[in-house]
Amino acid sequence: MDEIRKVAPVESARYVAHLPFSATDLSSALIFARTLVRSLAFLDELDGGETTVTHEDEQDGHHRVFCDRLVASGRRCERRPEHEGACQPRGGLRT
Repeated sequence: MDEIRKVAPVESARYVAHLPFSATDLSSALIFARTLVRSLAFLDELDGGETTVTHEDEQDGHHRVFCDRLVASGRRCERRPEHEGACQPRGGLRT
């Protein structure tokens, strides 16, 4: 009765969702973005390592949220950009 149907993979394009929010300063905005990405890390469609923050009126000035270098097992470094020490995957960022 219950039949399992196999669905062919669908080719997909990459998109960027712009999600405005309020923060008191750039540091707070980066923390918010980092927390948001980590809370959604279970979504395979999300490329959290590419996350940036911009001021609403300065869309050309992107601030990276994560280092994003490739590390072991095809994971990405989740430390802050320009961190000291070795890169380390700490959880859910995927390639």
